[in-house]
Amino acid sequence: MQQPHEEHWAAALHVVRYLKGNPGQRIMLRSDYDLQLSAWCDSYWASCPLTRRSLTGWLILLGNSPISWKTKKQHTISRLSAEAEYRSMAATTCELKWLKELLLTLHVEHPNPMRLYCDNQAALHIAANLVFHEWTKHIEIDCHLVCDEVRIGHIRPTYVSTHVQLVDIFIKALGRQQFEFVLRKLGIQDLHAPA
Repeated sequence: MQQPHEEHWAAALHVVRYLKGNPGQRIMLRSDYDLQLSAWCDSYWASCPLTRRSLTGWLILLGNSPISWKTKKQHTISRLSAEAEYRSMAATTCELKWLKELLLTLHVEHPNPMRLYCDNQAALHIAANLVFHEWTKHIEIDCHLVCDEVRIGHIRPTYVSTHVQLVDIFIKALGRQQFEFVLRKLGIQDLHAPA
């Protein structure tokens, strides 16, 4: 961070306290699910108060087990929330393609389309309809990337309600109830919890 402030320090301490209070948490990689890749993506539009750039987040599951996740500030400023969401879809699609190739080298094939869960209807509409409007011209490269993968059947964009969006845990501050809900959905378990 180029210019850390007091609130950054407070947030870092909050994370450290959480980690110290939960030393037994782990990600359970389950063997009783299929080896199908699916992804969840989201963005937090104009979230940086200094640059107004959006955050992109994604989570990729193999079966029901998380295997890849990332949060990153987008390189450009998005004028619309749908644009930020679509850039998130494009970044997630690239990661899905890479993981699919990696698994193929391990002789794990994916004959079915990989689901890409998104909570933005406008971004899903752009992915389904390769029609460029005045407001989509500047994201044309990302549009071609995602639309091509949808057209050839590698990706199946799917709407998911904002209330069950798993990626929010990486890009937004959640209340305790929503935070614990997402942890359960991700399969995070505590080794020290009573059975």
